[in-house]
Amino acid sequence: MKKIVLFIIFLISQTFFSQADCSTALSVCGNSNITYSPTGIGAVNESLGGCLSSGEHNSIWYKITIATSGTLTFNLVPNDPAADYDWAVYGPNVACGSLGSPIRCNAATVIGVGASTGLNMTSTVISAAGGSTTPYCQYMNVLAGQTYYLYIDNWVGAGSTTTAPFSLTWGGTATMASPFYDPAISPNPFIAPGPDHNGVITICTNPAIFDFTTLSAGIINGNTNFSVTYHYNTNDALTNSNPITTVTVNTANTYYYAIHYTDPLNPANPINKCTQTGTITFIQGAITVNNATVQACNNNNAGTGVFDLTSVSTAMYADPTATRVYYRTITDMNNGVNPITNPAAFLSAAPATVYMKVTTTQNCTNYGTITLQFYPVVVMNDASLTTCFIEANPSTGLFNLNNATVGGGAVTKTYYPSYTDAVNGTNAISPAAAFISPNTVVYVKGTNANGCTGISKITLNVTPPKYSAILKDKIICAEDTTTLDAGPGFSTYLWSTGATTSSISNVSVGYYWVNLTANGCVTRQTVTVSASSGPVVSGIDIANNTITVSLMGGTPPYKYSLDNLLWQDSNTFTNVPRGKNMIYVKDSYDCEPIAVEITVPNLVNVLTPNNDGVNDVVDYSALAYKQNLVFNVYDRYGSKVFQADKSNGYKWDGKLIDRPLPTGTYWYSVTWNEPNAAKTPVKFSGWVLVKNRE
Repeated sequence: MKKIVLFIIFLISQTFFSQADCSTALSVCGNSNITYSPTGIGAVNESLGGCLSSGEHNSIWYKITIATSGTLTFNLVPNDPAADYDWAVYGPNVACGSLGSPIRCNAATVIGVGASTGLNMTSTVISAAGGSTTPYCQYMNVLAGQTYYLYIDNWVGAGSTTTAPFSLTWGGTATMASPFYDPAISPNPFIAPGPDHNGVITICTNPAIFDFTTLSAGIINGNTNFSVTYHYNTNDALTNSNPITTVTVNTANTYYYAIHYTDPLNPANPINKCTQTGTITFIQGAITVNNATVQACNNNNAGTGVFDLTSVSTAMYADPTATRVYYRTITDMNNGVNPITNPAAFLSAAPATVYMKVTTTQNCTNYGTITLQFYPVVVMNDASLTTCFIEANPSTGLFNLNNATVGGGAVTKTYYPSYTDAVNGTNAISPAAAFISPNTVVYVKGTNANGCTGISKITLNVTPPKYSAILKDKIICAEDTTTLDAGPGFSTYLWSTGATTSSISNVSVGYYWVNLTANGCVTRQTVTVSASSGPVVSGIDIANNTITVSLMGGTPPYKYSLDNLLWQDSNTFTNVPRGKNMIYVKDSYDCEPIAVEITVPNLVNVLTPNNDGVNDVVDYSALAYKQNLVFNVYDRYGSKVFQADKSNGYKWDGKLIDRPLPTGTYWYSVTWNEPNAAKTPVKFSGWVLVKNRE
């Protein structure tokens, strides 16, 4: 059976220069189609006989060896309708030089579109003489083992001036011998070269140097006793002349290969001359890969950056269908090991070099060098900001972080409370133009158009309030004025009175403030001028003509006087006359003194209740106008024996419940409150001798 041969077409083509005689006839290999353009004749102008008595013109000879018996037909078609092909078949089993008359012969004039000729199954003509119009002769019955010669001639003469190729296809049931279709000789299909087995090869070198012998094993595909030669033209391929091996090919040309069989047991075997040819064309696939530079950021001066190697892949080689693999070293690339697995985010120090290997769909490769460089560093400077305190919270200030001079050029600035936040981009300060903070350090990250960053710190300083050390609250007499002095050390002053001097005078009791400017900040300091409260007489003790004054409040030391002229430090007055007296007191502020009116009662020391009208009663009714007047009498043991009050007219007659008390000395005390604003308590004490008749 026929084998499947993976050639586009096995062909015998191109111009054959006067090389085909009967003795050098080309073997027909199997029932393969034939394409040829004969020009001239061989070395011998054969005696043709039959319908071709005029001799050879533009001829070619073929030798046919029958493999299986059957009918044989063929169809010969010129590719130019002006050509006029004649032909003859000799045999069977005849020898060149004694061919005899042809067994089929056709010299009919067949010119025009579709001007085909040959053998078919319907014609009954054995020979068609020149000038006839019968293009086909009767088929042949052939037997296995027979050999025949087929002569084909393009007659160029009157009416036929065109030299043109022809195509010949075989028909019928017989098959012709061929090592290429004999499964015992070629059990494997012959495979045309090229990745798609169509004879088209992409060459990846420039200059396009190619070793054709590298194709031989693939074409033969394991079949034994076959060889392959390579040639510049069909003529050389068919005659195995001028073979080529390693040459610089021209992609504009077509090259030819020929498969040859050698019968190891029979060198004279006709099929040894059987040659199958094919074409090879080349496509220049050599590529040039450009070099490129990829830049990344050296953020925080870490010494490494994340490089996107894929960002330059198209610039280095434009074809998107090509495969790109990246390597750290030439050695890895050449060995195809340790590729970079994350080329879009390759972490590397810089400067450094990596390599991109490109493989096209034609399996051509080349590589380019990628230089890794850092972008210019974003230089950020440390800075500081100083602002005034916030009055409501003097330990803090209001900062506009955008005002910090940190440099960095054309960068976007973002502010963070810590260095870690700045690195990670977390907890950004917002709004940066109104950041309230105590003394601290914050960090600013500058990001440029390349996405590179720099970080610096900003020291925040809150200018604290500056107060006057000498301006204090004052206490003055209500009727006095004073001077308030903030002292030196401030650039401006503004008092609540409108004054702009460091001090103000003739200040009366009240609340005042002053705005003090220092270090560009204004501190408001308040001051109160208070009226002295003055002392309060808390009590007066009168013993006979001695008065003791008790004070509270005010600011000691106190001063005491009976006439508001002569003042003493002692709170005791002696020899005070009976009756109403004025006592004056003041404290250390020396304000208008407090005056207290007191009454020194008449002193009664002897009571003789005998109704003689003399010393019959102790009478303090004259003090009845005093508030809370109480008159108590005590015996020598301290027991109260009598209380005089409003009910008994503030009088005592020496009796206890209408019964005379025993003669003896009794003690008494008289207390009241003076009718003044302070309700000054007064205590008058003394003794009395009661003499009752026994």
